[in-house]
Amino acid sequence: MARLTMREAISQALWEEMERDPEVFILGEEVGVWGGTYAVTRGFYDHFGPKRVKDTPISEATIIGAAIGSAITGLRPVAELMTINFAFSAMDHIVNESAKLHYMFNGQMKLPLVIRTVSGGGRQLGATHSQTPDAIFAHFPGLTVVAPGTPADAKGMLKAAIRSDNPVMFIESATLYQSRGEVPEGDFIVPLGKSTVQRTGKDVTIITYSKMLEASLKAADELSAAGIEAEIIDLRSLRPLDMGPVLESFKKTNRAVIVEEGWKSFGVGSEVASRIYEEAFDYVDAPIKRVAQKEVPLPYNRTLEQAALPQMADIVAAVKEVL
Repeated sequence: MARLTMREAISQALWEEMERDPEVFILGEEVGVWGGTYAVTRGFYDHFGPKRVKDTPISEATIIGAAIGSAITGLRPVAELMTINFAFSAMDHIVNESAKLHYMFNGQMKLPLVIRTVSGGGRQLGATHSQTPDAIFAHFPGLTVVAPGTPADAKGMLKAAIRSDNPVMFIESATLYQSRGEVPEGDFIVPLGKSTVQRTGKDVTIITYSKMLEASLKAADELSAAGIEAEIIDLRSLRPLDMGPVLESFKKTNRAVIVEEGWKSFGVGSEVASRIYEEAFDYVDAPIKRVAQKEVPLPYNRTLEQAALPQMADIVAAVKEVL
C-alpha cells in the first residue's frame, strides 16, 4: 500500500472516479483554475477540462441547486462547498430538495449527488468559519452523512459516495489533510453506513469519528501505558448510524466515552449515548461520558481556541472517570 496524506487520498479517489465514469464532474468555488482551496483538485482543470471541472460564482445556493438539477438529469456531480459553514446558505436545497426528492416523488428520480465540504476548527478562522454542525445534517432522513478519519477510509468512502444513487454529504476535516496512512491502490471501496473497530481493548469503549479519531488513538496509547486498554469504534457515517460494533464493544467493556469535536448539546454523542441506554442498558456499569467542544462560539485567539476544543487529555480524564 502507498502512504498518502488525506488530501492525496481524496484527490486520488476523485481522479479515478472521473476517469472511470464520464458522467462525474466537479463544481464549486475555485475548484478549477486555482485547484481548490485545499489543493485537492489541483491539475484537474488541465486534464479534464472546463466542462467537467466548473468554477462557479460565490453562491452556495447556486452550486447545490445546479448540482441537484444535473443529478436529476443523469449526471453525477461532486459539489464542493469551501466550508460546511457556507452550507447554511444552501440549506433549503440540501435538506428540502436533495434529501427529499426521491421519496416525495415515489422513487421516480435518482439523486446521485456528493457534497464535499470541510468541517471543524483549530485553524484560527473565527466563530463563523470553525463550526462542526455535522449532527444538523445527519438529522434529516434521505441525506447520507459521512466523515472519514483516515486516508484509506477517505478514498474508499468517497468512491462509494460518488457511485451512490443517493445524496451524500461528505465531510472532511481540514486539520487532517496532512495526516498520513496506508491507502490501498486501485478500485478500493469502503461501504457507507458501516462503523469499524480501529483499536481493540477490554476496559472501556471510546466512540468517535473524523478528527477526534486521531486524538482518541493517542489517548488510548497513553492509557495503555497506564494499564488501561481502550477499544476505539470509528463511526465513519453519521447517517445511517451503524450501532452494531458500538453495542458489541460496549457489552464487552460495560463503559463508554463518546468523543466529538462539535458541541455536546444535541450532538452526535447525545444520539449515540441514547441508543446505548435504549439497546444495552443491562450492560451499563458506569454513566456514559461525553467529550466535546466547550459551549461557546469558537474563539479566534489560538490559546482560547485550543482551550475550547476537545483535547487528548480530556479523553484520558473521561476514561479514568468512568473506570
